[in-house]
Amino acid sequence: MHRLIVFCFSFALLANVKSAFPPPCDSEIYCNGSILHQVQTAKLFDDDKYFVDMKLKAKPDDVLLAFHNLSSKSPHFIVPPAKLREFLGAYFEKPGTEFESWTPPDWHDKPKFLGRIADQKLRDWAGKIHNLWKPLGRKIRASVKDQPELYSQIYTPHPFVVPGGRFRELYYWDSYWVINGLLLSEMTDTAYGMIQNFLYLVNRYGFIPNGGRIYYERRSQPPFLTQMVESYYQATKDKDFLRVALPALEKEYRFWMQNRSMAVTINGTKHVLNRYHVQVGLPRPESYTDDLELVEGLTEDRKEQVWMDLKAGAESGWDFTSRWYIDGDGRNNGTLRDTRTSQILPTDLNALLCLNEKTLASFHRILGDGDSAASYDQAAARRQGAMESVLWDAERGAWFDYNMMMHSKHSEFYPSNLAPVWAQCYSRPEMAEKAVQYLKGSGALQFPNGVPTSLRESGQQWDYPNAWPPSQHMLISGLSKLPSEDAKQLAFDLAQRWIKTNWLAYMKYDAMFEKYDVNGDGKPGGGGEYEVQLGFGWTNGVALQLLDQYGETLTAGSGHVSSGLLLPLVISATLMLQ
Repeated sequence: MHRLIVFCFSFALLANVKSAFPPPCDSEIYCNGSILHQVQTAKLFDDDKYFVDMKLKAKPDDVLLAFHNLSSKSPHFIVPPAKLREFLGAYFEKPGTEFESWTPPDWHDKPKFLGRIADQKLRDWAGKIHNLWKPLGRKIRASVKDQPELYSQIYTPHPFVVPGGRFRELYYWDSYWVINGLLLSEMTDTAYGMIQNFLYLVNRYGFIPNGGRIYYERRSQPPFLTQMVESYYQATKDKDFLRVALPALEKEYRFWMQNRSMAVTINGTKHVLNRYHVQVGLPRPESYTDDLELVEGLTEDRKEQVWMDLKAGAESGWDFTSRWYIDGDGRNNGTLRDTRTSQILPTDLNALLCLNEKTLASFHRILGDGDSAASYDQAAARRQGAMESVLWDAERGAWFDYNMMMHSKHSEFYPSNLAPVWAQCYSRPEMAEKAVQYLKGSGALQFPNGVPTSLRESGQQWDYPNAWPPSQHMLISGLSKLPSEDAKQLAFDLAQRWIKTNWLAYMKYDAMFEKYDVNGDGKPGGGGEYEVQLGFGWTNGVALQLLDQYGETLTAGSGHVSSGLLLPLVISATLMLQ
């Protein structure tokens, strides 16, 4: 007990030490300070996110004063857990009170795409997924706008669809696949409102926060807004909307170029590419105790560096993964405390920005501004050249993340190594075909339920054996755009595997999950900082897109698997039986 008190006291002092970098937000309740520190380290809730999503019953200054008075009466200023619970009962409400019930008014039964799905079981299932948009709908109460200081929720004016589970608010990159699913479900108004929320956030912050909470205010997520607008425009051909949206899209693009870019010199030529980088040297409020425990025993400078790179990892959307590890020898190895996200130039981020540059050029062309279109075309060409100089490996036939500490490419397999195929950001057709051969030889196709996020079993959720909807969709979409029948067949085979595992898991659990295990028979994924979540926004969106794209040929049964892929599947099944 004595050691626990000393430990808590030392961290209570630490919680009030000013970092050289700004806190996650300016709130002394939700983002830094003694209340946050003591409530989280007391572990009153199973998930640290629970506390920082609670609503205040009184003004922040009153709550801070009440806690000061309470802690000043406690030994070493540490409030006992029972007293903390009383305090929370007096001054906080449980999470969720910031929302009012809302069913999307544009939801209707039997959207047209359902009729294009040949397999009756899959068609019925797609109808059930379409139904899930209703319970995932959220509308923020007007009181959040009127009294923002009482909430960690960031106000946005339009209702939206959430991922689900612990992710009870709006999230950035998840929403790209949600919006694509909504458009297939003919819920154009809901999709429009979600995009308007993101435009609102860009105009407020200059970028889009990771999610709709103030503790996310200083980090973003993969910048998919331009692609959301592209999806909406392709569905509606609404030029007026495009004209209104474009200034915010350009504002967000400038944020990434001004705050998330790095120059790299290769063979005497300077190239500019982008990275994830969050200069907030404190624990993440929503994962506070995880971050504190991870850095025990490290120097103060090293703690700050780990916390910044964890936030950069969260900004990447891949939180967390061995992909971001750089050990003491500079190799792509180590454990979670070796996360050095900011020292890596990611292939998929740069592929996305290349696609955004080409899309912004297209938008300007549609609106009659040829000069601006040419400027973005040039930016895309520069980035494509940079990616081929810095990230492309001609010998292995794929693009690889670049380690800025060692000035070398990483060599591990990740689905992101093929992101430029999805973005169509490469100069020669044979590069994409070489990437297909790389994928076939990678060992990543041997699993029955999809392509794993890596081939390394680290215990992190963005590693083996988990497969995630966005990675599957980007891989399948990229392969399906290639001219070769081989690539198109591989895209279909991967779509069949993914749909089958989603369907089997739904039959077992009556739920859609955020991630799945590449092994087993319809098994949700695991690992990482929290239990697997169900709902689930982007999973629903990806399933609907694949069911629409391949509806004539996908089956709920064993499905067609091309002869070239049958052997690895048999080997994998044999290994599972041993």
